[in-house]
Order: sequence, then C-alpha cells, then structure tokens
Amino acid sequence: MPDASAPYAGPAFASGLSQHPVTATATGEVAGQVLEALGERPDLAMFFVTPPHAGALEDAAAAVRSILHPRILVGCAAESVLGKGQEVESGPAVCLWAARLDQVAALDLTTATQRQPGDGQPAVTGWPDPLPFEPKAVLLVADPYSFDVEAFLGWAARVHPGLPVIGGMASGARGPGGNRLTLDGRVLTSGAVGALLGPGVEVASVVSQGCRPIGRPLAVTRAEGNVVYELGGRKALERLVTMAERDLPERDVALINAGGLHLGRVIDEHRLEFGRGDFLVRNVIGADPDVGAIAVNDHVDLGTTVQFHLRDAEAADEDLRQMLAGHHANGALMFTCNGRGTRLFDQPHHDATALAEALGSVPVAGFFAAGELGPVGGHNFVHGFTASIALFAEA
Repeated sequence: MPDASAPYAGPAFASGLSQHPVTATATGEVAGQVLEALGERPDLAMFFVTPPHAGALEDAAAAVRSILHPRILVGCAAESVLGKGQEVESGPAVCLWAARLDQVAALDLTTATQRQPGDGQPAVTGWPDPLPFEPKAVLLVADPYSFDVEAFLGWAARVHPGLPVIGGMASGARGPGGNRLTLDGRVLTSGAVGALLGPGVEVASVVSQGCRPIGRPLAVTRAEGNVVYELGGRKALERLVTMAERDLPERDVALINAGGLHLGRVIDEHRLEFGRGDFLVRNVIGADPDVGAIAVNDHVDLGTTVQFHLRDAEAADEDLRQMLAGHHANGALMFTCNGRGTRLFDQPHHDATALAEALGSVPVAGFFAAGELGPVGGHNFVHGFTASIALFAEA
C-alpha cells in the first residue's frame, strides 16, 4: 500500500466499481480497491451511486470517509455510473475515484434567484473569497431542478474568464427534491457541490457533442431570438433542402427526417477554419415552410457562423474517438449523457470502452448526467447527448 504520509510527489489516481446489491458491501469493495492502490488521505474523492443505493448515500459517504479519510468527498446519486471500460445502466452499482492533487478546495454553491442591484446579474454564494489558490479547473455536480447552472456559468465567465467548468447534472431523480448530492459526508437535495483544482495538476477537457458536420459553414444573415430566417442571404430552410437534394446521401436525408438534425454555431469567429470542437451544437426543434425559417433551442445572433450537423450512433462514436485521439492522462472523470449508453449505441459500455481504448487502463469513474458541463471554444456550456471528460496528468 502506498505511504500516505510521504511528501507530495505529483498527482496519483485510483478508482473502483462494484455492482454488489448491498450498499455497505459495495462501498467497502470500492473503498478497498482505492485504498490498496492509493493509500489513505487522498486530496479528493468522487463517489457516485445508482438509485438502489441512493437511500443509503449518507451512510455510504460516511463509510468512504472512515476508510479513506479524503480531504474532500464529492458525489451524487445518478441513473447510471461508469468505471474502467464498464457502464452500469441498470441495477445497483457504486463507483469511487480518488486523487492526490496537492491543492484542492471544496465548493458548496447556491446561485441566488434574485437579481443584484446595478448590473442585474445573479449572485453566487459559497464561492471561496478569497481564493486559497488560483484554480485551474472546477469540477461541479449539480441538481438540475434547483441550481441555475446557466446563471452560474455566466457569473464564472465574468469573474474567472477561461476557467473550465467540467461535470454533470445529477440524474438520480425525475423531479424537484429527489436528487441526492453529497459533500464531505453531508447529503443535500438541492444546489451544487464540487471542487476547485489547483495548479499542481494538468487538467484537459474533452467535450464530444456526438455530431458530424454536413454542408459548409454559412453566416446568419437574418435571425430573431432562436429563429433563423436566412443563411448566406437565402432562406434557411431553402439552404437545408437544397443541400439535402444535391449533396447528401439517402442515409443522411433519412436521419434529418428522423429528427437527427442539429445546428452548430461557431464560438470563436476569429478562426480562419472551423472543425470539431469549434461549434456549440444545438437541436433544430422546428421549421416553418411558409417563411422558410428554422428554430433552434438556443439564441442565434445575426452574423454568427453556423453549420448543420447530424447526430446518430455512428457520428457519436466517430466524434468521441477523434476528440480523444492524441490525449494522454493518468486519470479521468467522465460525465456522459443519460441519452447515450444503450439508448444510442447498439453495444453496452460504449463511452467507457472508447475512453479505455484511447487512454489505456487509467483510473476512471463517472456517471450518466441529465446535462453535461464542459468548455467549447474556451467557453463553458451545458450540453445534451454529450460526453464531457476531465483528463488529469502531471503539471
């Protein structure tokens, strides 16, 4: 067993997963796996359980703390969890991930609903002030029914521009008050919990939106709110129909008709060329043949560069593998959409397997989220049908 009292010698990681139906046994198994690989007193532990264990989350978190004694413990109940090359989409399961990171600080956040006088921006309470160190990244687990994550990301962009926020929205319940979050042994049913990561570790983010581009980039020449009327001086729907008739194979046209059409808007307009990772992809939610417009579930500004995208299992597989290509990591956390897994792919364990094939046998844990958090083009967003991954290596 590693010597927990030794001086900090760079980041180290461990993870475990158990499908035992008894919460105490499952928790003991994953804590034992991590203890054997990493020793006691890790700086950060991330702990996720499926709904059969949610009722005992407080006891399970207490057990992890009594066995490992982590400085910070963050977790939640989720629909499904994952580990090394494995995803558990139904039935009982717990996963645990722990790391030695030197500098880490706990986050217990609430985004206030009231508007502040003056600038009218939302207030955020619970953010450390002053900061104990200059953070390199934020890990965040939030309740989708009570935490205004869009407001928080907007606040973070103003106060800490460029700071990546990576994580997911808890998916263990289908209504307000049902989700369970844990921070250092406490169990919460609202808000958000997480950790600030300091400069002792290199954190890279991979956000795979699961789409592939079709056609070519076009400028939005007429739009209002989330409705795009013209692309490149022609009706948006006319652009789409012309592309479908002239350029796309039958398979892609069928995918459009089946609801697989999306629109990606460029985040950084200063780039000369656009590729994967340059677009924020959003659903096309409707069309009006009378005026030739399309509607998107996002605000689209006049002059924005956009490109149509398609999403299906093949595109999602290709995108994830390309986004992971060339990356190295000593540990990883994955927050993948609860609309992925076997709901999207023909085979189980898809995202966890792709991660293992790209990185090797590194410690991994995560959960299926009801909204994934991660940066695209240097800006943080809430995503859907996405795999958002934090990769850790020595700084």
